[in-house]
Amino acid sequence: MQYGISNLSIVPMRNEAADQAEMVNQILFGEHFKVLEVRKKWSKIRLSHDKYEGWICNKQWIEIPEEDYKQLDKDVSTITTDILDIITKEHHQPIVIGSILPFYKSGHALLNNEMYQFDGLTTPGFVKKEKLVENALMYLNAPYLWGGRSPLGIDCSGFSQMVYRLQGVDLPRDAYQQAKVGTTLSFVEESEPGDLAFFDNNEGKITHVGIILEDNHIIHASGKVRIDRIDQQGIFNTELGSHTHKLRLIKSIC
Repeated sequence: MQYGISNLSIVPMRNEAADQAEMVNQILFGEHFKVLEVRKKWSKIRLSHDKYEGWICNKQWIEIPEEDYKQLDKDVSTITTDILDIITKEHHQPIVIGSILPFYKSGHALLNNEMYQFDGLTTPGFVKKEKLVENALMYLNAPYLWGGRSPLGIDCSGFSQMVYRLQGVDLPRDAYQQAKVGTTLSFVEESEPGDLAFFDNNEGKITHVGIILEDNHIIHASGKVRIDRIDQQGIFNTELGSHTHKLRLIKSIC
């Protein structure tokens, strides 16, 4: 078994081993993974934090020892908290909010014995529910991007996953998977800011997720990360004057 880590800012993960294949996820700087299969140009990997699988280009990751992988699994992740920041080895490299700083100490991170300097803001990740809304608002107006997990482009479940990860809570990648976590609430009125609301399609499949705000509002990624109203029927878009998503359930995660 091989093990790897992302040493680039944002790495696309695809559903097949081809440049033209659908991007289903993104790997951020410092996220580590198991390598399940290696081909000439592509590797199939399984991310450590959410077990999501897909294909990434062999030019876009570096190998790490098994001991490092296991230690990173045990360590509390140090996570960057600025929308955009700079990390430095020989040259400057941009990284986005939610990036991981492996073996971080005294302003330095270590990736396979290579030292990176970082002077920005970080968090060790801790559950503080009121901070979830603050985290969510940092992504406001980020464009929607299928498979995205950054303020440069993000999808609905990538958005909820990243907001919670900044508080040290690892959620699954997709909305229907996230809906299996936490405690179900009966009504919108029972929810608190930071809770998750899930929405289904006409076939009853959960296809959308958003984060509850105060006063019957919700922040979610639909075209962009936006704030709309929510009621027992679903999301009401005041610009369109209609409901756009049908409410299925609300979950309290922490």
